[in-house]
This record gives sequence, C-alpha cells and structure tokens, in this order.
Amino acid sequence: MALPWLSRSFTGLLVETSSIIHQRTFSVSAVAAAIQKMTRVRVVDNSSLGNTPYHRPPRVIHVYTKNGVGKVGDKVLLAIKGQKKKALIIGHKMPGPRMTPRFDSNNVVLIEDNGNPTGTRIKVPVPTQLRQKEGDFSKVLAIASSFV
Repeated sequence: MALPWLSRSFTGLLVETSSIIHQRTFSVSAVAAAIQKMTRVRVVDNSSLGNTPYHRPPRVIHVYTKNGVGKVGDKVLLAIKGQKKKALIIGHKMPGPRMTPRFDSNNVVLIEDNGNPTGTRIKVPVPTQLRQKEGDFSKVLAIASSFV
C-alpha cells in the first residue's frame, strides 16, 4: 500500500524540480557587449599609427564616462603599439535603441588631446546620431566619407 503513495511523491518531486530548472534563464547584461576596459577595438582612420600592423591589437585602458561603459561619441584611452592615445568611439557591436546602427566591430578614430582627429579620412560609415550628440565632433564629421 505504501508503494503507490511513495511513487506519487517522487513524481511530484520530479515535476517540481523540472519546473525549477525550466524557470532559470540565462541573460547577458548590456555591459558585457559594450566598450569597457580591455576591449579590443579597430582603428578606422588613415592615421599612420592605426594602420601599420603590430602584434597586439589596440585595447581600451580607460573610458571617460561615469559608469565606465563607452557608447558612440564617448572618448576612450587606448594602448596602441606601446603608446597611450585618446580615441573617439564611432561604432560598437552592442545593440542600442531602435533605429541605431549596430556594427560588426568596435570602431574608433584616433584624436589628439585637443579633439582634432589624427587621420584625414574615416574608412567606414559614421552613424548620424553623432551629429545630434553634444560635443565638438565637427572635425571628425568633416573627414567622414559616408553616414549611416
């Protein structure tokens, strides 16, 4: 007589544990895909420093924002060829709000300390949302070849 009751309790236990397992979901926060410290980036202007090959890719060593996460229009500090250089983010992999472009790589343009770009051309399309951002991006927008 105790056998059917015992099997029913194990069945209920199995159903409860399986429902607990199905309730767990895996999520990745937006910070994981954004530009932060130690993120590899791609220099997309025609500056001599960004175009000559080197055995290490450029990496972000500091993001000049409050939360340490870089988006389009933010300035970052790069370690490139054993030097520290400032750069401007002009495209990232992280999906943003609706109708904003998402790029295949994290693109940056090298800039000097005063905000002037180091190169004379940008090889990839620049998002148009950079025009609406506050800040002095006029020289970067002037050397851009196309917009998205």
